[in-house]
Amino acid sequence: MKIRQLLTATVCALCFAGICAAAGPKPTPNKPAPKPTPQTTVMEFMPDPPVLSEQAYILMDYDTGAVLLGKNIHERIVPASLTKMMTSYVIGQEILAGRLSKDTQVTISRNAWEMNKNDGSKMFIEVGKKVSVEYLNLGIIIQSGNDACVAMAEHIAGSEDAFASLMNEWAKYLGMKDSHFVNSHGLYDENHYSTAYDMALLGRNLINDLPDEYKIYSQKEFTFNKITQQNRNRLLWDTSLHVDGIKTGHLSQVGYNLVASAVDDETGFRLISVIIGAKSEAQRAEDSKKLLTYGFQFYKKVPIAVAGKELLSQRIFYGKENEIKLGSPKDLRVALPRNKVDTVKVSVKLSDKVKLEAPMKKGTRVGSIIVRSEDKIIYKAPLVTLDAVEECGFLGKIWDWIVQFFTGLFK
Repeated sequence: MKIRQLLTATVCALCFAGICAAAGPKPTPNKPAPKPTPQTTVMEFMPDPPVLSEQAYILMDYDTGAVLLGKNIHERIVPASLTKMMTSYVIGQEILAGRLSKDTQVTISRNAWEMNKNDGSKMFIEVGKKVSVEYLNLGIIIQSGNDACVAMAEHIAGSEDAFASLMNEWAKYLGMKDSHFVNSHGLYDENHYSTAYDMALLGRNLINDLPDEYKIYSQKEFTFNKITQQNRNRLLWDTSLHVDGIKTGHLSQVGYNLVASAVDDETGFRLISVIIGAKSEAQRAEDSKKLLTYGFQFYKKVPIAVAGKELLSQRIFYGKENEIKLGSPKDLRVALPRNKVDTVKVSVKLSDKVKLEAPMKKGTRVGSIIVRSEDKIIYKAPLVTLDAVEECGFLGKIWDWIVQFFTGLFK
């Protein structure tokens, strides 16, 4: 009886639903269905890099030091007046260390004054006169004065030979493995050499280590002894790029050289280019611009880590805290071809040589942040502690020792 009642109720319900559906509005015939909105696909094509005729060239990412483009980057070259970047770097370090002041007066020796007799660049200083370190530095950077270089070399180290030795020590410290200096100005000597890579590396350290010194490199002219000379870096006048340095050079033995750096003001993306052996001033400027423009157009900065922001936390033993935060001490960004931005993978690797045991200071390196693109390692950066952790009490140490002991048994 109950089954019969259930079947009857079901039939009635279905019939009622059919009546309601029939009574409802009917679809309009021949009305086309709406088309889905087409999805716009952004294609990221990479053109071939510019082909340049110079002896050597390089395009370097400032943030990481990665080489984006290059030719003969480790081949020995004649740096010419690019040498003055190292002279300037040494001067900047002496000022930073407090061993030298911008106001210090330098007496011009006959040896320095006699540099005016050659055909090279000069500041037109006079023998026996006193000139401030600030003015001599401006003369070195803007006017490329060989005489000013010798005057500063003698003042800092006593002789140019001794100053060259100081330059070589700084070169080793900066990792310039293929450079050797015998003078402060860059006039030709077969034992005076560098590479395109080392010059880019020097430029990168100059910008990073000595920002006050680097500001001078953007000045377009300098007047001394009633003689005004312009900076020979033509790109400082180019409004299509924000070039703010660095240095030109020329010798008959090599041609025209230029180390240039430009920055995108909106993103902070900075590039460094080096041209070695151009046939003219115009060519070195034009080809430097080609490299920089290509880099800004077809490379993108990919954020990897934010300074002080935790990437991961790890167990730490014998501390008042059980865990310690790890991350990067500075913002990390890598430059990649724009069609490879999506291939970036980031991982971390803890060092086997460092034990996570208190006490531990903030900023202690404990491993590496590893950046890969297409399964190739493209950059490594320090992984550091973001906080300090103090030691715990006696009982806490005993407990952590027990935990470490038994954890080690199962490794």
